[in-house]
Amino acid sequence: MAFSVEDKLRIARRLDDLGFDYVEGGWPGSNPKDMAFFERARALPWQHARIAAFGSTRRASTRAQDDPNLRVLIDAGTPTVTIFGKSWDLHVRCGLRTSLEENLAMIGESVAHLRAAGREVIYDAEHFFDGLKAHRDYALATLRTAQAAGAGCLVLCDTNGGSLPAEIQEGVRLVLREIGGPVGIHAHNDGDLAVANTLAAVGAGCVHAQGTINGYGERSGNANLCSVVPGLRLKMGLRALAPEALARFTETSRLVAELANMAPNDYQPYVGANAFAHKGGVHASAVMIDPVMYEHIAPDLVGNGRRVVVSDLSGRATLLHKAGEIGLRLDRSRPEVQAALDDLKRLEQEGYQFEGAEASFELLLRRAVMGHEPGFEIKAFHIAVDHAADECTSRAIVRVSVHGQEAGSSAEGNGPVHALDRALRAALERFHPELARVRLVDYKVRVLDADAATAARVRVLITSTDGHRHWGTVGVSENVVLASAIALASSLEYALLVTAPRPAGL
Repeated sequence: MAFSVEDKLRIARRLDDLGFDYVEGGWPGSNPKDMAFFERARALPWQHARIAAFGSTRRASTRAQDDPNLRVLIDAGTPTVTIFGKSWDLHVRCGLRTSLEENLAMIGESVAHLRAAGREVIYDAEHFFDGLKAHRDYALATLRTAQAAGAGCLVLCDTNGGSLPAEIQEGVRLVLREIGGPVGIHAHNDGDLAVANTLAAVGAGCVHAQGTINGYGERSGNANLCSVVPGLRLKMGLRALAPEALARFTETSRLVAELANMAPNDYQPYVGANAFAHKGGVHASAVMIDPVMYEHIAPDLVGNGRRVVVSDLSGRATLLHKAGEIGLRLDRSRPEVQAALDDLKRLEQEGYQFEGAEASFELLLRRAVMGHEPGFEIKAFHIAVDHAADECTSRAIVRVSVHGQEAGSSAEGNGPVHALDRALRAALERFHPELARVRLVDYKVRVLDADAATAARVRVLITSTDGHRHWGTVGVSENVVLASAIALASSLEYALLVTAPRPAGL
């Protein structure tokens, strides 16, 4: 992934606003974009965070004052500099191709040079835990050298991400016993333990924890701060950001995902859309009595929310809860409730799935219980696809009925679904101009029975927005265009439901 300078500044300002102590902005010597970030950052007021530039120790056989990497770190103008040095003798010999003694000099002279320039220095001991296993005394000697030169914090890095929590704790305690603190932790997620290792390190005495929002990082990623910070504050009872900052973690996670052009991970702990989702009838019923039975924290502590999703595992309790979410207070003894439940299970047997299409579910419930009628009906549609000279064009013709009045429209698109969407929208906007604000933002197709090959039933899931809210609708058919038409029609029907203006011309 790549962030623009504006993206990085936006993320940095958000982290500062949340109360993070440090924001590491990049390696100014590596590319012009990172240097541009630091130039812009110098002109901004920072409420809490100290902006840090990142780089390495001086090169072998080069004086610190002549090293170009150290020069640009100073030129970045940040109050803090984070530099990494080698802790593993294998890396010194095979990576740097220098002596163990020269590596110690590189560490000490680099830290001292930056301190003389008035910078706070955080020293990242790269590959520390691997170095500790391979050559204990040398790994500790690198830390002593950095500390003696003036490093303010010694950060122990599990750079390959292969250590276990017990090994991390043992290493942290050894450093505190042999050298003293303050000590920090920098964990990678190659063993899927970055968060666990970070919490274990803090439990063993680390007072500084590094990570990234959503765990983004090289290979399998870094420690995910969206899990680390709630773990520190809510599980370990430590002061790690204020409660009001923690309550903004879900929106922060989604902001960073959006800027990174990455789909949010719905299954991410704490901040994912499914982190507090309940599907099974027993679970859903229990959580409505007392959420503690199936939730390890209250969702609003991290800015998330509880979701009770509907499926063929649902019971009446789930339907009643979902009805309550949309403002319907239903008596469980009403026959319409059982009818809606039967309808739901029949549709799911046909291939419908409502977990990502709650707008379709709300429409189903309103039809069954309240007698809701759609604001329009698709009377007919025709789609033609023309292919010539390596170009493909689709045209759709749609005829609709709105409260007894019929209208038709046609439109072209870059595919049959796009053309159908544009034609249907054009026909309906004559009566409902507010639909001009609605747009399709995601479209997924899943084959339900691969053995049937091209005759298989497909499920189409559509996500739409009016600029303020997002909703999902679903359609199922052996014909992908018909399935798409069902989902599209439901999306526009829901848009009319939530806006509910008086139709034009009626």
